[in-house]
Amino acid sequence: MFFSFDGVDGVGKSTQIQLLAEALRVRGLEVMTCRDPGGTALGERLREILLDHHDISIHRRSEMLLYMASRAQLVEEMIRPALEAGKTVISDRFLLANVVYQAHAGGLNPDDVWRVGEIAVAGVMPRLVFVLDMPAERAAQRIQRAADRMEAQGLSYLEHVRQGFLAEARRRPNEIVVIDADRLPEAVHADVLREAERVLR
Repeated sequence: MFFSFDGVDGVGKSTQIQLLAEALRVRGLEVMTCRDPGGTALGERLREILLDHHDISIHRRSEMLLYMASRAQLVEEMIRPALEAGKTVISDRFLLANVVYQAHAGGLNPDDVWRVGEIAVAGVMPRLVFVLDMPAERAAQRIQRAADRMEAQGLSYLEHVRQGFLAEARRRPNEIVVIDADRLPEAVHADVLREAERVLR
């Protein structure tokens, strides 16, 4: 089984991934967690280019393709072997993030990004994507570090990101579930676990 978590930065993805992984391990499942971009030697180098501050100009289409390259490597090196070994995989972001950040908020065509993504992941897609949702301004207030290159594009961009997640959830209700993240972590986790158990059954 393959799950991924998404949402604007600051919504609590890392916490919820940890809580879900622990809950599934208690139930006897072997769980692997990973992050996208990243998770492999190539992916971590691409992550630096994509998220660190630098003076390299990156067009949105180039940006999208760099994310896709990192994801393709992550699928072949980590996710596909784990799934074939019977493990449950939980990824911090996956293809939906590209569709939202580079298309809905960045100006590319969402359907084009989905099509490129289908090639990059070669059939490996999450059974369920958890979109942790809250206003971008609230999420930004929770970040206790310097903004990365994507976050530094401002609140207006990030609110467009949020609305993109909600739009894709409406388009793909069987694959994407929206969870209100503006609550105590325990309440968010309870909703996440309920949805995860529904598809695991």
